[in-house]
Amino acid sequence: MRNTPQLKLGAFMRPVGIHTAWWRYPGGYPDANFNFAHLKRFAQTLERAKFDAFFMADHLAVLNMPVAALQRSATVTSFDPLTLLPALAVCTERLGLVATASTTYDQPFHVARKFASLDHLSSGRAGWNVVTTSNPDAAKNFGLEHHPEHGERYDRAREFVDVVTGLWDSWADDAFVRDVGRGIFFDPEKLHVLNHQGPHFSVRGPLNVGRPVQGWPVIVQAGSSEAGKQLAAETAEVVFGAQSTLADGQRFFSDVKGRMARLGRNPDHLKILPACFVVVGETESEAREKRALLDSLVHSDSAIASLSIALGHDVSRFNLDGPLPDIPESNQSKTARQRVLELAAREKLTVRQLAQRLGGYAGLAMVGTPRQIADEMEAWLLDRGSDGFNIMFSDVPAGLDDFVTRVVPELQRRKLFRTDYEGPTLRENLGLPRPDNQFFRAAKESDARFAAAN
Repeated sequence: MRNTPQLKLGAFMRPVGIHTAWWRYPGGYPDANFNFAHLKRFAQTLERAKFDAFFMADHLAVLNMPVAALQRSATVTSFDPLTLLPALAVCTERLGLVATASTTYDQPFHVARKFASLDHLSSGRAGWNVVTTSNPDAAKNFGLEHHPEHGERYDRAREFVDVVTGLWDSWADDAFVRDVGRGIFFDPEKLHVLNHQGPHFSVRGPLNVGRPVQGWPVIVQAGSSEAGKQLAAETAEVVFGAQSTLADGQRFFSDVKGRMARLGRNPDHLKILPACFVVVGETESEAREKRALLDSLVHSDSAIASLSIALGHDVSRFNLDGPLPDIPESNQSKTARQRVLELAAREKLTVRQLAQRLGGYAGLAMVGTPRQIADEMEAWLLDRGSDGFNIMFSDVPAGLDDFVTRVVPELQRRKLFRTDYEGPTLRENLGLPRPDNQFFRAAKESDARFAAAN
């Protein structure tokens, strides 16, 4: 008899909320994204609930919308993820720590070094969310006038991942002998110099950090375009999806895992976790009232700006009370654009209505009682729409606490979610294998054969 599959749950902390008005909700912490005491408390709460990971998204530009809208945004200031997560590593013991780092506006050596360090500091709980950066305004913060094209960004990302993983494998796991008597700190035979030369990068190496505890920190990816799905199939171990319906989730699940199989990768070595916005109530009507109140706190300036960013066009020039006109593709996220277009067509929304929805949150939302939310999650898991979810809380602290104290116990009662961690590392808890060192595998296998023969 097959065991019941187990949900994997991440917490999407952006740095603490996706909904534009989360910081205005009654009883909330409006300063939460820049208050370490609050963030520490959230991480420890997630760990008590046995969440797989705390995920901190990142953005590299502030001036990406008119000031009239920008003044209403709580995400204009937040901690750098790779400064915050090492601090949270000290305050937690099992919770995974995943951060975004851009392949467009960073360098492979920097990313490899930072995440290897985080993995050691956290005893094996680091994860890297590989992003190509969709916001064109980021270019101006890095000495560029123009944002690289979508295809070019993904070509660079593919090579970037190869360089980073190559740097993580600079040292064999047993390279550091630290023989005090002989005065030998490391074995030179167990050091690999990468000497990478490619279209985008020239990186000598080796990395000046020992091989990470997990071999490689867990590699996460979030794109759903064709290029994004292919990058995920080739490199990712977790995908943060953006599918809004179970049918869409099933198609994405089948597509990406099918690509993996054709590439010779085990589909079980990838966990697909769609973003899921949750609002919990004692009754369904109470939950819907909470959602309605939250949505009502979105100012129209924010709503119009959010829609403009998603579509890559200034929608304030459109007839706001008419349907969305045909809009050509831009150089921003193709996934976000397609999701918005599908929502507008499916619900026949005017531009104003669409903006108001998007100004809050327009993706997958589970709004109801703990039992209703657990029912939906169970359906997604058992019907192969996902391996779990990247949970987005309606507000903090109440929305987070509601999910942890009411939904998690219901999932555990159904034996769909753990009651304790499987191990100390993020890989163990996600059910992912530790990768072999690509440069020292042959030597390890040769040593094993020699030992067996003697």
